[in-house]
Amino acid sequence: MTAGEGTAGEGTAAAVTRRRRAFALVCTATGLAMVALMAAALAPAGFGGLDLAILLLFAFTVPWGVIGFWNAAIFLGLRLATPDAVASVAPFARSVPDDAPIAARTAILICIRNEDPARAFRAIGQLMDGLARAGHGGRFHAFVLSDTDQPEIVRAEEAEAAILEHRCPVTYRRRTSNEGFKAGNIRDFCLRWGGEYDFMVTLDADSVMAPAAILRLVRIMEAHPRFGIVQTLVTGMPSTSLFARLFQFGMRLGMRSYTLGSSAWQADCGPYWGHNAILRVDPFTRHCHIPPLPGGPPFGGQVLSHDQVEAALMRRAGFEVRVLPEEGGSWEANPPTLVEFVRRDLRWCLGNMQYARLVGMPGLLPGSRFHLLLAMLMFFGAPAWTALFGLVAWRAATGDGGRPLFDPVLGPLVLGLTVLLVFAPKIATAIDVLATPAERRRFGGAARFLAGFVLELVFSLLLFPITTLAHTVFLLGLPFSRRAGWTGQMRDDHSVPWRVAFRALWLQSLLGVAGTAAFLAGSWEAWAYGQLGLAGLLLAAPFAIVTSLPWLGRAATRVGLGRLPEETAPPEELLQAGLPALSLATADRRTRPTVEGPVGG
Repeated sequence: MTAGEGTAGEGTAAAVTRRRRAFALVCTATGLAMVALMAAALAPAGFGGLDLAILLLFAFTVPWGVIGFWNAAIFLGLRLATPDAVASVAPFARSVPDDAPIAARTAILICIRNEDPARAFRAIGQLMDGLARAGHGGRFHAFVLSDTDQPEIVRAEEAEAAILEHRCPVTYRRRTSNEGFKAGNIRDFCLRWGGEYDFMVTLDADSVMAPAAILRLVRIMEAHPRFGIVQTLVTGMPSTSLFARLFQFGMRLGMRSYTLGSSAWQADCGPYWGHNAILRVDPFTRHCHIPPLPGGPPFGGQVLSHDQVEAALMRRAGFEVRVLPEEGGSWEANPPTLVEFVRRDLRWCLGNMQYARLVGMPGLLPGSRFHLLLAMLMFFGAPAWTALFGLVAWRAATGDGGRPLFDPVLGPLVLGLTVLLVFAPKIATAIDVLATPAERRRFGGAARFLAGFVLELVFSLLLFPITTLAHTVFLLGLPFSRRAGWTGQMRDDHSVPWRVAFRALWLQSLLGVAGTAAFLAGSWEAWAYGQLGLAGLLLAAPFAIVTSLPWLGRAATRVGLGRLPEETAPPEELLQAGLPALSLATADRRTRPTVEGPVGG
């Protein structure tokens, strides 16, 4: 089977290929147009060596924004032109009745390492109870796969497992060594128990999935025997942390349009994000093992970000990798503070950099290579942005022969278009929500939604330079560092003390001061341009502290700032999880939708 055969009904191989070529063409044309505009904005009175360096760096930052913009445009076009946008790009989502019989055996895998045992076992117990109530409990078996190495947590896990194993079909297994990290944990399951199961659903310690969502995935896999992986659209769970609330509100908007739009051209060569997905066990076991890379850490050894590589190997083996591009029954928790968010991000950064040694593997399809390159570009863009900002600051400070920093007309135009490209996925979803009465109600009404949307844009503008500098410093230090690993995360709300904030973000604060001085040495015009980066750097530590304050997060939850649809009409699975945000939410119950179901199409 080759890419683009359209086995799920989205069209012929030629039709899918045409979509991909058209998408590549419009992205390339848009990127070139942005670079040409920047070149014109830089050279109102001549083009020098510094201008060329700035232009090259700018060109390197453009692709990610351009891809997001056109995915968002596709999303809006589909929402306006089709009665069911999801069915138009993923017909398999509508191909199986909700009451179709289930014959397959499915394993539910939850991988944990030094996590809260009570939370993890409660979640898996509730999921298994729900599957049993749906009449399919006998077709599922849960495996809690532990790599925990802290003795007191091990004892707590064993106690929780002993209780749960008497209640539902659950197997608890702990490895004494976490070789291969999460990928090695799942590999161990496949070799020991995989032959007994047709499918496996992978969950993280912070994952929650509705039984109905899992049953839907199993039915899709049974109906489409060439599907190797089906990835759900994962959304953030309601949180009382202000940082998490704003971050996942923005992610909800961005991912809704980005995922639906990209499904139109990715088709059978989609991504896998490592959790909240279903996989066909036999081909995964036979074809998706990732051996350690030659050499030692950080670039050698065990592959940390295994998911996209596994998707590429599954596709190489002839099985399709699909994304179900609509929300419904699939959630995850997000880090409660900026400090925890950056810590998690840097682990992803290291894992994605290892793709440089994997993207050239023989036999990969072009779409799979593209996903690996895009994953690297997500972090490789950080040094380019940092260097670009530094060169512009240098040009502003030195005056560059008295020339203006940018052309007075084209400079603001390039800046505005760049911001538009970056935020296009969120803007597209916001337009769709405001144009749809049912969606406005799900988000708590137009006023609450607009307030949350504006605040999230400010939040993102402040967050971007902070994380960009963190990624840059981390990448520059990789050749000199041998640290790599998989550690537990702090998932509960907590305040970030001043000393912790400044210890983690002192460089951002220092460069914010230096950058402000450099831009002010040039002109007020230069200082105004610099604010997109300077504000976040200068406010990095206070930003981390304020967004971590538990009382402020609870207040935002009570008034509905950053409200998610799950707070307007809480699903039973999240009510069972005991999320504080659901008890604090103060939605007017008259705005609750009468019918809840998947959205996005």
